[in-house]
Amino acid sequence: MTVDSLARNSVIVLILGGLAVIGTAWGFQIIGGYVPCKLCLEQRLPYYAGLPLAAAGLLLLLRGRDGLALSVLLAVAAIFAYGAGLGIYQAGAEWQFWDGPNDCGGGSAAPASAANMLQALQSTRIVSCTEASWRMFGLSFAGWNAVASAGLAGLALLAAVLLKQGKRNGSEGA
Repeated sequence: MTVDSLARNSVIVLILGGLAVIGTAWGFQIIGGYVPCKLCLEQRLPYYAGLPLAAAGLLLLLRGRDGLALSVLLAVAAIFAYGAGLGIYQAGAEWQFWDGPNDCGGGSAAPASAANMLQALQSTRIVSCTEASWRMFGLSFAGWNAVASAGLAGLALLAAVLLKQGKRNGSEGA
């Protein structure tokens, strides 16, 4: 297996893994009924930005545009590293290692009238960013997102390093 094919396979695994993670988050919300907090929703943003960029990086790899693909993969690694940081921040706030955000508590748009306010209060579920609604093996959703995002960042970085290594080896032989 060549270095280029290893880089390509790393990006494919990254994309499939990222789709599985964001699909699972949506599944817990839609099927499981878990309401995401503000930070939970913010932790999805790296997937919405990073996965299309990873797909673009894969297309660039397939078209032989290795230099541009390398830059895109480094950006993908940075995006998912940011996502891992968000997950660590929220998980730490859930364990009371540090304070969480002051403005995190769910909410919705203001009701049109005072009469609707009571009805809105009765139907609104406030979700705190500092209380874990679910844990598996001691990790909350935020903790698992930190692990997944760090893994995806690592895959993007691995693909970039492999690509750079392949360019170096290819240029030495020329």
